[in-house]
Amino acid sequence: MKGFVFHGPGQSAWEEVPDPAVKEPTDAIVRVDAVTICGTDLHILKGDVPEVRPGTVLGHEAVGEIMEVGGDVRTVRPGDRVLVSCISPCGRCRYCREAAYGQCRGGGGWILGHLVDGTQAEYVRVPYADLSVHALPGAVESNDAVLLADIFPTAYEVGVLNGRVRPGDTVAVVGAGPIGLAAIATARLFAPERIVAVDLAASRLEAARRLGADAVADARETPEQLIADLTDGLGADVVIEAVGVPESFEQCTRMVRPGGHVANVGVHGKPATLHLEDLWIKNVTITTGLVDTHSTPTLLRMAAAGRLPTAQLVTHTFPLDHMEEAYDVFARAADTGALKVVLGEQPHDEVAVRAT
Repeated sequence: MKGFVFHGPGQSAWEEVPDPAVKEPTDAIVRVDAVTICGTDLHILKGDVPEVRPGTVLGHEAVGEIMEVGGDVRTVRPGDRVLVSCISPCGRCRYCREAAYGQCRGGGGWILGHLVDGTQAEYVRVPYADLSVHALPGAVESNDAVLLADIFPTAYEVGVLNGRVRPGDTVAVVGAGPIGLAAIATARLFAPERIVAVDLAASRLEAARRLGADAVADARETPEQLIADLTDGLGADVVIEAVGVPESFEQCTRMVRPGGHVANVGVHGKPATLHLEDLWIKNVTITTGLVDTHSTPTLLRMAAAGRLPTAQLVTHTFPLDHMEEAYDVFARAADTGALKVVLGEQPHDEVAVRAT
């Protein structure tokens, strides 16, 4: 088969790789019907995630069909249409028993496209299939469902739930990429008074308005002042960091009110300064985290009921074998307007672009 292989920082290719096979009785083999690219994949290509070894097939999000299962798999069978989660829980360790699947110590956690071959291929071996794949309702299209493999649970759990968004809050989301937009959409479920989106790109700020932001601000134009003006100088109740660079994290800590929450979602490749000389007295809670995906069944039900705006985030679709082109479009989002790119459509001559 073919897959998208990481060969070291700045080096990757869509190329022939060995077909996956069942190695453990808890494995499933999935034929990939839809797959997407994550900002974390771009961090890997830059060398920000050194645990990823050259030769690894990237990707940790997919929708597909079960082709084969190991002898211990009980929840799915060949022919089932499934969502492949970005987290693969062993189900037995201390963290999995607490539904903290992202911290799994039993050989699972975030392993696809990280420690083992991932989903950006024609087929993928999924470890711990009983907890790592979810049967899909027929009402959810593949291009929409694939967004529930990572970005929606990440935004919801690590941003909105960790940030403890409550009715009447002022919520600032710094970074209006796919994760930030999903955070805006899921924060709205808690009826905050206002949501403010901060980004550098005008196209992403416009997307944030469509997804429910009440106000937007250019990150270069002191958005802290806008937050202060909207809150009578108090600051935001919750600030969600969805970029992953030192400047944005430090900006978030300047926006939050005393007693508020900063929920860091971004993947950081460089150190950020924690200004405790200013924060020590403010009773601020700062949370970090890798998604656990415990919310995926809930989000799937909401998607089936039409309560999540998944389709609005998909801007480009490609055939699966156009992986390198898709990466280029996604990596140049400021120029291309890309939010989420989805691959897996039947091959065709032209790239299909979904209107936004």
